[in-house]
Amino acid sequence: MAEPSSKPPNFEGKIVSPDELPARLASVPRPLVFTNGCFDILHRGHVTLLAQARALGEALVVALNADPSVRRLGKGSDRPVNSLPDRLAVIAALESVTLATWFEEDTPLQRILDCRPDVLVKGGDWPLDRIVGNEQVSGWGGRVLSLPFLHQTSTTLLLEKIRRL
Repeated sequence: MAEPSSKPPNFEGKIVSPDELPARLASVPRPLVFTNGCFDILHRGHVTLLAQARALGEALVVALNADPSVRRLGKGSDRPVNSLPDRLAVIAALESVTLATWFEEDTPLQRILDCRPDVLVKGGDWPLDRIVGNEQVSGWGGRVLSLPFLHQTSTTLLLEKIRRL
């Protein structure tokens, strides 16, 4: 059996601070797809959406709400369950994800402007007119999509089930 490596796993290099993002994007192939969310407890719905998003381009950037941003969304006083560094590591470990970053604000608009994606994607519970960045991405000729859910899963419902057990 091989000895565990003392160097960080390869996926750690996919985690990029907002300050480093513009420089890292220079080497990312286009078309670029962007999505965002809390991704607190990763489930089948999340990984399916991310795989679908990645299939729409050559690269996928995922921006996560920082912990205070998650709390301001009103998902509950105990959210997020997983801290930002843990959520970033799990997202970055996915094959479909090219880069993972975060935002402290209530919306990902600044990360969208930083990335200038060719495709902006959200899950099917987001009508196009409510997707942050729709106007900007459409304005520079990009596409904005709300992908229908293939699996009806929810972190909130999962947590409710766990609490009942």
